[in-house]
Amino acid sequence: MYDFSGLYIIPGLIDAHVHIESSLLTPREYARVVAIHGTTTVVADLHEIANVAGAAGLEFMLADREGAAIDIRYLLPSCVPATSTETGGAILDAAALRPFIGREGILGLAEMMNVPGVLTGDPGVMEKLALSTIRDGHAPLLSGKDLNTYVLAGLQSDHECTTLAEEKEKLERGMYIFIREGSTERNIAALIPLVSPATVSRCCFATDDCHVDLLSESGHIDRCIRKAIECGLSPELALRMATLSPAERFGLHDRGALVPGRRADFCVIDDPRLFTVKKVFRGGREVTASKPGKSEVPPESFLCTTPSARSIGITGSGPARVIGLVPHQIITEPLEYPVDSLSVPDLERDILKVVVVNRYRPGPCGVGLVHGFGFSDGAIASSVSHDTHNIIAVGTSDPEILWAIDEVIKARGAMVAVRGNTRTILPLDCAGLMSTLPYPQVAVRLAELGRTTGLMGGISDPFMYLSFLALTVIPSLRITDRGLFDGTAFQDIPLFTR
Repeated sequence: MYDFSGLYIIPGLIDAHVHIESSLLTPREYARVVAIHGTTTVVADLHEIANVAGAAGLEFMLADREGAAIDIRYLLPSCVPATSTETGGAILDAAALRPFIGREGILGLAEMMNVPGVLTGDPGVMEKLALSTIRDGHAPLLSGKDLNTYVLAGLQSDHECTTLAEEKEKLERGMYIFIREGSTERNIAALIPLVSPATVSRCCFATDDCHVDLLSESGHIDRCIRKAIECGLSPELALRMATLSPAERFGLHDRGALVPGRRADFCVIDDPRLFTVKKVFRGGREVTASKPGKSEVPPESFLCTTPSARSIGITGSGPARVIGLVPHQIITEPLEYPVDSLSVPDLERDILKVVVVNRYRPGPCGVGLVHGFGFSDGAIASSVSHDTHNIIAVGTSDPEILWAIDEVIKARGAMVAVRGNTRTILPLDCAGLMSTLPYPQVAVRLAELGRTTGLMGGISDPFMYLSFLALTVIPSLRITDRGLFDGTAFQDIPLFTR
């Protein structure tokens, strides 16, 4: 018997687009932490684990949803690898994905990041789009006739909007807009003004990429609701974005509203403007604290060795292309500085070396320059590096960069920070992406990394920024194991302009 006097009962919250792997937790452990924040359903894209472990990774994620505290639904990865030039751990074409269509837990096709493939009618891309009637999009900065072509090909949503103009154009083309608020990608403040009674049916919340510390400390979709209300959205519209809108978008007609015939997924909250979740129910049963489960992880995939000092060197001088970080976004700014290779790193101008090592096979390293980390000393490295998840590192000296990379390889997957004689590490024993530890322990390890990087100076949450520097489907400059990549022209480019 429950007494909810003075409280409010609302439908269970739904995340329209998330990468569970980015939490650094396995699915069941991820479910434990978001459930206490009122989330009862998430729609997750599987392309992180798929780029590392292929079909075996998909099977792992499907198996690990069983017995989870929430309902985890998946979309099949449409771009493994993200581009034809990528060197990751797997290739999944339409034939490899087809057996998963119709499986329990599979809703449709995940974000189609190969925009050039869509625009040119690439046969492989078109074959994948034909697999399902639910097709998520991924089209940062796409506009005009190219956007029309993308929508005409059957892509239905986008979570990459960063400006009101971009959001408005895509809404006018009939797309669903997933307004994102992750660890670094924070778009609610910029995009929420366009949400109105006329547009809210096409607008949902998405967390996309959130580390466990943010989830456990600040919340999940409940955090998005609070932020939207702070930015001026009414509680009623914010709640619809978190419930009925995503349920309708994905054809989940058994949830999203408190009406007869739908699942009894609901939350109990206090003042809707404060939005503190008091209790959560899934299928009519209260979600209570559960014990951590044990996950059978897929085989590890580290076939590389620590690179030599010579292999991460830069030669030459002159105008150089430098990747510029953009605060709270995953897009980057294409910068150009006069650079002498003998003066890198240049701490005064905040120009650091960034290195990518292919973890799946031996080969040369990719080396570039980045502005925006602001480190005064030390280095960080990680096996979380979207989307191929090669090893990526940035630092203030070559010895520290190599030490951090070596620690990642020895751990067979990790996030590592080195500074002076100290080393801080979070092992990621599941595909180099996730930890099998209970979420409170992962959060503690992540906090330890944060303390170390805090002493290095610079930006907060540097590992999340680092993890996106190799994501070639996002403008503008990127770094891969081949070197510098132009994410707008979709081609490798040299470090020096001449």
